[in-house]
Amino acid sequence: MAGGASSRMKRSLASVSLDPDVAKTALEVHKALIPLGEKKQPLLYHLLNHAQQAGYQNIYLIVGANDHHFSTWIAALSNTNPIKKLHYFLAEQKIPDGFSKPLGTADALYQAMEQFPELKKETFTVCNGDNLYDVLSLKQLLEKRSAPHAVIGYDREGLQFDQERIAKFALMQVDAQNFLLDIIEKPALPLLAQFKDPLGVLRVSMNIFSFSGQAIFQALKNCPMHPERQEKELPTAVKNTIEQNPKSVCVYPIKVHLPDLTSAEDLKAFNF
Repeated sequence: MAGGASSRMKRSLASVSLDPDVAKTALEVHKALIPLGEKKQPLLYHLLNHAQQAGYQNIYLIVGANDHHFSTWIAALSNTNPIKKLHYFLAEQKIPDGFSKPLGTADALYQAMEQFPELKKETFTVCNGDNLYDVLSLKQLLEKRSAPHAVIGYDREGLQFDQERIAKFALMQVDAQNFLLDIIEKPALPLLAQFKDPLGVLRVSMNIFSFSGQAIFQALKNCPMHPERQEKELPTAVKNTIEQNPKSVCVYPIKVHLPDLTSAEDLKAFNF
């Protein structure tokens, strides 16, 4: 599980009326750890609950270099808390010399696989730490399949976001057999319509994949940097994979809303 640096969340805090304690915490920690709703449990708590219900046991958290908030939060979990029984491994995404920020999601996963080489030999699920994925989607990615990789394809009509926000995610082109044909990160608004599948559905990737470690590692290692955003983006690594190996990524379609923590305004939508 990985999430960004929470920069957009932090920049938007001043424009939203929040509980002072929540706003203060949001400035100090990753957005996945911000207390939410009446029970004041962070999104990560609920996501881990869903992962455990789906059948996951080992959790790899990709965190920023020298970030101790996640390990502190895990250590503070009560021994009677069900998610305390999960096995946690923390990988640090280090910033290379000459750069001022992390190099994106493909780099984050590459560094995690270098730090935990067992992942190069296993099939595993990758997702953001700032989205609340449902149990069914997480469970589906554990099922056996013929293709080495898989991705959840969200029906745009199920996602309660406007078009401008949809364009900030990744869109997918899917064939009639639900194999991935193309994927593009943050497409321009005029390009959205061309990504509709044979049924006329716009398929959105919310960065939840299942990968064969052996088959994806080189694509992560060789992922090019986006010229403007200066990041190695996971959809780019996936795109390069299907260009070299067609029908290597199957798409599991789903129509459901996915709660997302991008800006401070999103904090109000989580009423657990």
